[in-house]
Formats: sequence, structure tokens, C-alpha cells
Amino acid sequence: MTSYLRQKFQSLTSSDVKEEELSSENREEIELRKIELMKALVLKQDPSVKDVDDLMVRRFLRARDLDIEKASDMFLKYLKWRREFVPNGFISPAEISNDLAHDKLFMQGCDKTGRPIVVVFAARHKPTTIEEFKRYVAFTLDKICERMPSGHEKFTSIADVEGWGYTNSDIRGYLAALSILQDCYPERLGKLFMVNVPYVFMTAWKMVYPFIDKNTKKKIVFVEKSKVEATLLQDIDQSQLPTTYGGALKLVPIQEC
Repeated sequence: MTSYLRQKFQSLTSSDVKEEELSSENREEIELRKIELMKALVLKQDPSVKDVDDLMVRRFLRARDLDIEKASDMFLKYLKWRREFVPNGFISPAEISNDLAHDKLFMQGCDKTGRPIVVVFAARHKPTTIEEFKRYVAFTLDKICERMPSGHEKFTSIADVEGWGYTNSDIRGYLAALSILQDCYPERLGKLFMVNVPYVFMTAWKMVYPFIDKNTKKKIVFVEKSKVEATLLQDIDQSQLPTTYGGALKLVPIQEC
């Protein structure tokens, strides 16, 4: 780090700035300053960052509570992962045919804030190879991001766990999916409704929960079975809610989006 950048870095991580961050009226200005500094820091190690937009950089900053050093490290790891894991820039459906055949993830409609809605049926998941499943996760997240309405960066998800049993359990897969979501697509998940959760699922949940970062934990809502439709309607208009939950929209498989 050059002396100039080091000085700027220190000025933006001082206690005075942290106090200033608590004021919402100054947050945007602080973020813009930190985005520029972070891009300058990362550019010295990875020239490809010049093609990245400010919104992406901001998501990584927010995922690390605006800590430039931590966010830069996270972002560099993401860029390396993307080059190695998705060398062609996209994942072909042919690479994930087994997971796609399960028809377990759907996307349609938007919540009241305009975020797209993603529905996942956990009981339809059958463990495949860990590599295929990781590619499936990246494929679905890319699809979701591609369909993101203008002016939005996040999606709302409904994870329906009804019928889940030990044959569906895939701790390695869950942890891999969580890692990709948190480390490579930070600040994309807006809210996650866990619905129709059977007691047996909590065994797997307890194993995964310690790996969920604090920012993601705040976005997870467990819904009582008797209150599923009422709870979802607080965030989603009936016209945008899937028919499965009393709404008007039919489910559309992610690969058809």
C-alpha cells in the first residue's frame, strides 16, 4: 500500500469516521469515499477490477461492515474464485443436469419492495456430487442476479422444508451453498422465510447455523406453520405470491427464467 493510500485508509477507519457512520445522512458519502479507496487498493493486485461497477464493490464493503481491508481481501478472493470456477463466464445447464432435474428452485414475482421472489423446496433436493451442486448454486444465483429488476440488488427467498427427511440431508452441500452465497454473492439475499419446517430438520440446521454470518442471520425468519400465508402477505402482495401459498402466480423453474 502506498503512503498516500495508507493515509487515506487510516483516515477512513478512524473512530471519528465510525461515529459519523451512525448518521444515515452521511452514510452514502462515506460509502462513496470508501468505494473509491477500495477500488484503488484492489486494482493494484487485480487489474480486472476496473471492469467492476461500484454497486458490486459496495456490496462487498457492506458485507464487511465498511471495513476496507476486510472487504478488499474478500473481493480479491471472489475475483480469483470467479476466474477459476466460472472460466467461461457462465455455467451451462449441461453441467448441472442432475440438480436441475429435481425441479427444486423457482423464481417469479416480486415482493412489496420490488425484490424478485425465489422459492426453494428442500424435500426435492437429493445429494449429487459436491462439485455439481456448487455449480448449480452459482448457476441459480447468476440467474437471479440477471433477472434483478432495475434499482434492486437483493432477492427475497421462501425455503419450504415440508416433507424434508434424512434422505434430503446434505450438510456438505448446504455449507458449500452458504459459502458461495456469503462469500461470492454478498448482500444479495434480502430476506429468507423458512416455512413448513419439520422438527427433524433442526438437527441439520444446528450443524449449519454456526457457519452463518451475523448479517445473514438477521435476514432469516422462521414462520409458524399456521401463519405461513398471513406472514408472507405482510411482505408480498397476493398477486405476486405463488399459488402454493394462496397467491396468483404459478411457479417457474429457475432454468426457464
